[in-house]
Amino acid sequence: MANHGAAALAIIASLLVAVTLADARLTAHPGYVVVEDVKAPVPALTCNKVHGVQASETCFSVTQSAGLTQDQFLAFNPNINCAKVFVGQWVCLDAAAA
Repeated sequence: MANHGAAALAIIASLLVAVTLADARLTAHPGYVVVEDVKAPVPALTCNKVHGVQASETCFSVTQSAGLTQDQFLAFNPNINCAKVFVGQWVCLDAAAA
């Protein structure tokens, strides 16, 4: 009878490798493979105007109220998780390069 534990372990290991490489770009060179991170660096910004999130506000509603595009808002707040925005969280509504 086949060893199902070893097969399951091999599948899990393969999936972990696939997930690890999912955000990377593979560049082929003779004899080896170079993995390069393709994420753009977050630019250094100085926030000029902030807003404290109020009850029932979302990233979308704050963006609209401020007259910003979604891309502008996300650029000013590169580490924000809009699914978990909370009352009292400070968000940036205007920023400039530091």
